[in-house]
Amino acid sequence: MSEIKKVAIVGAGAMGILYAHQFQNASFETYLAASGDRLLKIKNIPFIFNGQSYHFDTIDLDNPSTKVDLVIVAVKFDKLDEIIPLLAGIIHENTLIISILNGLDSEYEIAKVYGLDKILFTTTVGMDAVRVDNVITCKNFGKLLIGELKNDTISEKVKRIQIALEKAKIAYEIPLDMQKELWWKFMVNVGMNQTSAVLRAPYGVFQKDEGVKKLMENLMKEVIDLSVYEGVNLEYESDLKKRWYTVLYKLDPYGKTSMLQDVEAKRKTEVDIFGGKVLKLARKHNYSARYNEIFYNIIKGIEKSY
Repeated sequence: MSEIKKVAIVGAGAMGILYAHQFQNASFETYLAASGDRLLKIKNIPFIFNGQSYHFDTIDLDNPSTKVDLVIVAVKFDKLDEIIPLLAGIIHENTLIISILNGLDSEYEIAKVYGLDKILFTTTVGMDAVRVDNVITCKNFGKLLIGELKNDTISEKVKRIQIALEKAKIAYEIPLDMQKELWWKFMVNVGMNQTSAVLRAPYGVFQKDEGVKKLMENLMKEVIDLSVYEGVNLEYESDLKKRWYTVLYKLDPYGKTSMLQDVEAKRKTEVDIFGGKVLKLARKHNYSARYNEIFYNIIKGIEKSY
């Protein structure tokens, strides 16, 4: 079992830098990988993470100088198609790829090119990292949920990533049912990201305001209903009321979802992989997702108003 020594993070947003600084602190060979104008923007500049300055080596994906043992894909979903073919130059026979993108589809898109044997399924929970220019603040680092789709037994791939995460002091969990975890995070994103973007609301508003919670829950309930059609079977009481609120109340009240950060910066949002995905699943199952339809159209309107 080959050891993970070289790590490349593709995407220098708040989440990408969160993991880059942890791997670099643990003496992994840590790179930010990009191409073109994006590479120029991140090359030779310091990133300030929680007040401490970090310089990261870079890899030009158009002309890579090295291959790595672990690739962490942390770009926005709308950049994924552009990034996938560029990964070929930094991947060797034993490279593992994890995607911390939102949504349900990124691992499968990457696997179309590189195969599922290189992929571990991943989602994140409990982070409240925010990036403004080159400054990242993060009160809660949260944890990675990672593994094969089913983890009744621990595969060699998972054992490799376990060793690396423990060395880097990155909190993680290997769920028995990774598919359900991906859907749980999807439910959270559909409810939190979309509501926060429309209301311009940080986490503190969700922690205090019952009306805002109700809006969020209505969006999430539609995901719960669709999960039953898809055989995943999320539950309102255990997955939303108990588990999600336990996480929510621990988040920084001033922290913001990624979609709220996008709206404030007048960037394209990920509404297509949240509300848009819900609407696709709703059509598939002849289900009325009226709350997601409303929020989807509002957010599309916000994007057009930039």
